[in-house]
Amino acid sequence: MGFQVFGLHDSLLRAVKELGFLQPTPIQKEAIPEGLSGRDVIACASTGSGKTAAFLLTILHRLS
Repeated sequence: MGFQVFGLHDSLLRAVKELGFLQPTPIQKEAIPEGLSGRDVIACASTGSGKTAAFLLTILHRLS
């Protein structure tokens, strides 16, 4: 399961790939679809787990 399953904007998918991220982390798998659907998300996970990326990818997709 790669980031493309979320239906993110093509420019975001290219950027994620260029940064070397091929597979979403567990927190991203759960948070990104909820954020893209417009729901509020509260998440707790370890530092470095990808919470910020999940939050920002959702926002950037909506702004695109």
